[in-house]
Amino acid sequence: MPATLRPCGALRVAVCLSLSALLAPALAAEPKAEFAVTAAQMQTLGVTLLKLERPAAIAGMAYAAKVVLPPGQEQVVSAPVAGVVDQILVGEQQAVKAGQALLRLNSPQFGELQLKLLEAANRARLSHKTLQREKSLLGEGIIPERRVQEAEAAAQDDAARQRQAEAALRLAGVDAAAIQRIAAGGALQDGLVVRARAAGVVLAIDVKPGQRVQEADALLRLASLQTLWLDIAMPADRQPAALVQDARAAAIEIVGRDALAQPLSVGAMVSDSQTVTLRARVTRGAERLRPGEVVQARVPFAANAAGWALPLQAVARQDDQAYVFVRTDKGFAARPVNVVSSAGNAVQVTGDLKPGQEVATASVIALKAAWQGKSGGEK
Repeated sequence: MPATLRPCGALRVAVCLSLSALLAPALAAEPKAEFAVTAAQMQTLGVTLLKLERPAAIAGMAYAAKVVLPPGQEQVVSAPVAGVVDQILVGEQQAVKAGQALLRLNSPQFGELQLKLLEAANRARLSHKTLQREKSLLGEGIIPERRVQEAEAAAQDDAARQRQAEAALRLAGVDAAAIQRIAAGGALQDGLVVRARAAGVVLAIDVKPGQRVQEADALLRLASLQTLWLDIAMPADRQPAALVQDARAAAIEIVGRDALAQPLSVGAMVSDSQTVTLRARVTRGAERLRPGEVVQARVPFAANAAGWALPLQAVARQDDQAYVFVRTDKGFAARPVNVVSSAGNAVQVTGDLKPGQEVATASVIALKAAWQGKSGGEK
């Protein structure tokens, strides 16, 4: 008995063979692979049908995937000056806006930067006044032109020192209005408020209130979570590069998260476990994921674009050829198909199939027995 008959019970096998014997004389003259099966016979055998809608990818296999941040989306906020952490104004996993205050530093170094700007601005104003006076005296013929040239050089040097002092404060995170206020002779500030340069989520806070930090020490980490990537470890023999070439037909499902991703690239190296890294961009549901976590990603097969997704039990085999049974006006027709991929209880096939046709998905063994009775048995 063929291996395909093992799932049938003895009674079902008897029904299958009886149907084959009854149908064989009527089908002997038929030149095509179509054979008659009535609705009553379908009900007796328990044949069920699946209506074809359009070619689609099967779900594929699930692999471990790590959620990672694309380059440029993570921001490490470092101390612009040495000082003591006075107050932390945000918490971990908190969303912040661009320009929002993150923490406050008490810093003597920040006071020195302000003092340098104030002194440079005073010298620049004095040099400018001196230059104007020298030009006036030159116009009256009282002083030589060399005095004006020297005054111009001094004014340019002092203006450059002021710009340098302003740039140092800008690098420290001081806004333009505060810099202008200090240069105009306003009161100096004791503490520096560190602000977010871009909107994001606080991933981690690396300092505590009262902690002393040096310039460039990491204070906290921010990240924009609008775009996330997946690094999926999958077998090298699955040909993941083909998924990247036709990314539109290769939507990757993140299991249990209502999220999807599209393939981007494939790593050049194969690991010791014979896996490669398929990188994908999350296109839907990024807000349900967090960088660093490991999820399950269901990757479709690369050859799915033109195939039909069917249950595994819908496919019967004769010799080395696979067949499906398509419902016709008279009964069924055996259509040869090519199985291009399989995963679990699903297969992907290509062949002469059209949307709207109905394919048998249960009791296929009985239909195969009837078909073989028409063709003279198995080869």
